[in-house]
Amino acid sequence: MCVEANITELQVALAEGARLVDVREEEEYVLGHVAGSELVPMRTVRGRVEDLRGGQPLYVICEVGARSAVVADFLATQGISAINVAGGMHDWRRSGYPVETGVPR
Repeated sequence: MCVEANITELQVALAEGARLVDVREEEEYVLGHVAGSELVPMRTVRGRVEDLRGGQPLYVICEVGARSAVVADFLATQGISAINVAGGMHDWRRSGYPVETGVPR
């Protein structure tokens, strides 16, 4: 079972410089994502493991937290400290946090 954070905890972590990857598909991402998040669609994660390594915990988000939980669990097996964002973008939007739209960087 992966480590989880709620969106309030994510907001604090982002203010402290945390890295956030969004594992939804590009079509979902362009409609609304957390500013500064990196698009890494779930289907591409296995090939991006080395890109996702780093010294700090990696936060993982999707729409409601199911896909990101699977990815966080997988990343943990690869030695990456990954934290699933429970509630995902659904809770982020519902709480009124800002959402950015447009194509990935």
